[in-house]
Amino acid sequence: MSLPHAILTALLEKPSSGLELTRRFDRSIGYFWSATHQQIYRELGKLELAGYIRALPAEQPSRGQKKQFAVLPAGRTELTRWACAEQESKPIRDALLLRLRASAVVGRAGLDEELRRHLALHRRQLAEYREIEDRDFGAATDPEDRLRRLVLRAGIGLETFWVDWLAEALAEVVDMDAAEAPEDRPGG
Repeated sequence: MSLPHAILTALLEKPSSGLELTRRFDRSIGYFWSATHQQIYRELGKLELAGYIRALPAEQPSRGQKKQFAVLPAGRTELTRWACAEQESKPIRDALLLRLRASAVVGRAGLDEELRRHLALHRRQLAEYREIEDRDFGAATDPEDRLRRLVLRAGIGLETFWVDWLAEALAEVVDMDAAEAPEDRPGG
């Protein structure tokens, strides 16, 4: 997924200023595609130059007023083209998995604390996603809401995987540490 397409999606949902887009990214799209304020403003400029979006006329001219952007037909066409195109699946690239692999050769010092930290982070994220689902998607019947809920369900599924896997990994590491005799431990 690319940032321009995320912005087009958000603007089709609701015309917004750059600041409003940043806030909306923090509350929704940012859960699976993050962007900084600067990145969003830079992309808005590029999308406007490409003829995909336009700044809406201000209701009352004033200095410092935030520009509201809306998607033009060419932007909708581009988003439709992109949404229908084939996309390759991306392999998982997670530093924690690499650190676990490295710990197999250099030792497990501090690994249990890091696994506990990640487990707590994923449990919090999972609770937040479930709260959003309960609050916003109780009886989703509108096709747009049903698709948005599917995106949220993907997040719930991924967080559930990480919570389960991290609990398993932590149990393994704790078990290995308990089974290792003190004289076998580095520095022991």
